[in-house]
Amino acid sequence: MKKLFLLDGMALIYRAHFALSKNPRFTSTGINTSAVMGFANTLMEVLKKEQPSHIAVVFDTNAPTERHTDFVAYKAHREAMPEDLAAALPYIFKLIEGFNIPVITKDGFEADDIIGTLAKAGEKAGFTVYCMTPDKDFAQLVSENIFIYKPARMGNDMEIMGVPEVLAKWDIENVEQVIDILGLWGDAVDNIPGIPGIGEKTAKSLIKTYGSVENIIAHSHELKGKQRENVENFADQGMISKKLATIILNVPVEFDETSLKLDEPSRELLEPLFAELEFRTLGKRVFGEGFSVSDAKAAVTGQTDLFGQPAAMPERPKPFEQLPNLFEQPAAGKTIADTAPDYQLVGSPEKRAELIALLLQQESISFDTETTGTDANLAELVGLSFSIKAGQGWYIPVPADRDAALQLAAEFKPVLENAQIRKIGQNIKYDMLILKWYDIEVKGQLFDTMLAHYLIDPDTRHNMDVLAENYLGYTPISITTLIGPKGKNQGTMRDVPVEKVVDYAAEDADVTLQLAEVFSPLLKQLNAAELAEKIENPLIFVLADMEKEGVRIDMDTLITYSAELEIEIRKFEQLVFEKAGVVFNLASPKQLGEVLFDKLKLDPKAKKTKTGQYQTGEDVLMGLASKSDIVKDILDFRQLQKLKSTYVDALPLLVNPKTGRVHTSYNQAVAATGRLSSNNPNLQNIPIRTERGREVRKAFIPRDENHVLLSADYSQIELRIIADIAKEENMLDAFKNGIDIHTATAAKVYGLSIEEVTPTQRRNAKAVNFGIIYGQSAFGLSQNLGIPRKEAAEMIEQYFAQYPGIKRYMNDTMNFARENGFVETMMGRRRYLRDINSANQTVRGFAERNAINAPIQGSAADMIKIAMINIHQDIKVQNLQSKMTMQVHDELVFDVLKTEVEAMKSIISHRMKSAIETTVPIEIEIGEGRTWLEAH
Repeated sequence: MKKLFLLDGMALIYRAHFALSKNPRFTSTGINTSAVMGFANTLMEVLKKEQPSHIAVVFDTNAPTERHTDFVAYKAHREAMPEDLAAALPYIFKLIEGFNIPVITKDGFEADDIIGTLAKAGEKAGFTVYCMTPDKDFAQLVSENIFIYKPARMGNDMEIMGVPEVLAKWDIENVEQVIDILGLWGDAVDNIPGIPGIGEKTAKSLIKTYGSVENIIAHSHELKGKQRENVENFADQGMISKKLATIILNVPVEFDETSLKLDEPSRELLEPLFAELEFRTLGKRVFGEGFSVSDAKAAVTGQTDLFGQPAAMPERPKPFEQLPNLFEQPAAGKTIADTAPDYQLVGSPEKRAELIALLLQQESISFDTETTGTDANLAELVGLSFSIKAGQGWYIPVPADRDAALQLAAEFKPVLENAQIRKIGQNIKYDMLILKWYDIEVKGQLFDTMLAHYLIDPDTRHNMDVLAENYLGYTPISITTLIGPKGKNQGTMRDVPVEKVVDYAAEDADVTLQLAEVFSPLLKQLNAAELAEKIENPLIFVLADMEKEGVRIDMDTLITYSAELEIEIRKFEQLVFEKAGVVFNLASPKQLGEVLFDKLKLDPKAKKTKTGQYQTGEDVLMGLASKSDIVKDILDFRQLQKLKSTYVDALPLLVNPKTGRVHTSYNQAVAATGRLSSNNPNLQNIPIRTERGREVRKAFIPRDENHVLLSADYSQIELRIIADIAKEENMLDAFKNGIDIHTATAAKVYGLSIEEVTPTQRRNAKAVNFGIIYGQSAFGLSQNLGIPRKEAAEMIEQYFAQYPGIKRYMNDTMNFARENGFVETMMGRRRYLRDINSANQTVRGFAERNAINAPIQGSAADMIKIAMINIHQDIKVQNLQSKMTMQVHDELVFDVLKTEVEAMKSIISHRMKSAIETTVPIEIEIGEGRTWLEAH
């Protein structure tokens, strides 16, 4: 089968770039690879799933087109291309070249026109043609053999549109009428004016009645009021707009079937490209497991770059100018074979004693553990490795027998529990947790290279192999070469002969030591050393204890609740069956789609997936909820099913068989704001906003009848922090006088007394208070509150008039960010904003919102971390039996001995309130109960 894919290059590139705008990807040298990665993944998806026989990528050129001649203002309002996207284009062209895919352009014509011409020519030549684009204008090209291919996005499957789908979506009789609708409606992106007062809905209605723009103009006398007036006054504009929207089908480009034939990718071109962009996973997808970034990196760090120019570092935003060493690329491609390190097996009691004596003489050591798995509360210790200088390391195997392992581990207690020796590790919390199960409490100052790099460059990856390649020019031994790739047949380090483990394990400790030597001065240069020494590294001790402790789960409560949810789920299922008039598998998207759209006909324009079944995702159902009660019942059914499967039925499966408790894992190096996250289970996602969701918290209980749970929650902490940072007197007064801040804000904004504020006004003020922190616009506020945009704008204007300090803070923060390229929390944690001076308003706006929010959210994160460190220390100093067990956003949960409740409340209150010195009073709410729900 001859299958031709024509890719709308720039549209797909923009889509790829903005799809990752909230979580962009950067290389260690600061290159934003979001667009290249997104485009590459889209390309790979098409090549793998669709297997085209022929393919091309089509682009515009800078030359003016006929449309610019016809209408000078055509595309005049387009925003400037984001700087990172402009910088990515050469890499994308190199990527396309590396895949041996032709790029087609023609001066004087747009990509749409070239694709239209080639599509029609391809159809005549017997091809099935797919125009791959997110652009709605291409609907006019669809025919029996020409389709629109919209690539997958946001978790949704890709979408293929043929003639039936286009006719249904646009509510027309033939595909050419798409042009008429576009001519009436216009296009703000391309600055096609259309006819004033006619939007999408009206355009479709008029075309359904009259068939074409020309016919509407001819029958304008049948229209009424302003609509008639606009059609008659702007008839010429409507005709010009239709011409502008028409894709040209006779571009002078040759349809060369041979040149369009898909060929094999070029390893010679792609390997160095993937190396420079640090596309490890993509490289392995294309070339297999043998691909290595370091092996290919010489092409980047040699005399010329990929484009034949003298190698030079890309231009950096301001925050990086002071850190030239951070981006100096080391010599590339080194491995253990090139460096010939001194790695030794320590297999006898005599050698262990000799090593221990040497380690005890050191001020600082790097260490690592080898284990049988990644869950530190279940894995067994297989071995220990140490390093005290670059190129040197020792590996000590640990026997599988539990008693023998404990005995051997105990030999290293004097070293690992020596508080005078600094301990260096990569994700050292894992190693500390493993050792806790072997009766070793790691002590001394910590230096975690993962966290160090997180503070240096929070937006990139922090795993050791990546750091070694980027900062040391060294590729460590791959774990998969020892235990095999991930999957059910993957082995463990216990299965690997000890002589093979030696190099791998000792290398880990050695590389970690070398990374610490690189990162230590960088932390000082970035003013982040104190954050590392006073907050992030000390917090490791706290989190390791919390993870080891875990939290008890009431299995009976979950079993009972699961049964209750099952009854409710079946009730909603039955309601759906009754309203649908048919029994079907409600969990089947295919059957559900047929019921909703074929039987009940809820949406004649319902979209279908590639396989021909209707789309029934949550966004689709939410759009239909107002049309039918049955959709609301389906959404309730799904919500309850998710609650049951994700939490109620899943939590018992996470109970550790050794302890009978759930042990979550806390992540310090994920959120750029400094906030902690957790997984297995993700405590942050346990529902709290719905009554049914809150019930899950009933299952979290104290260890026994002699204990209770305490929950301590910061009250409106982010609003208090912004009041403090901004020195906003009116807001500070409200907090100091104990007045509810949302009521106080409503009184200010609406010009009322505190007593006169209504619940609705308080709700609106609350939305403004929190909306301002997140940079919400008048449009966003109007959508949130369901009020006119003008009213929302007036509320924001009045808010700033009453709280001038907040406006001043926002302006000062923005100016600082523009000048320095970053913002800081109260404790000096930096959030880098490389797009803060972008000429593209969308990109710049996102950076500006981060500039306002990051110091507030980051200060709150720092505050609770400091409180946790101090509370943990007080518990130890006072020799209390109570334990800190969970941290969720601004809340701490404790498993407290009943006789220690008052002592713990005193410690918690004092430490949480005094974590960071502020002028605003910090308030916390402490609850006590037999369950987490009751305590909260």
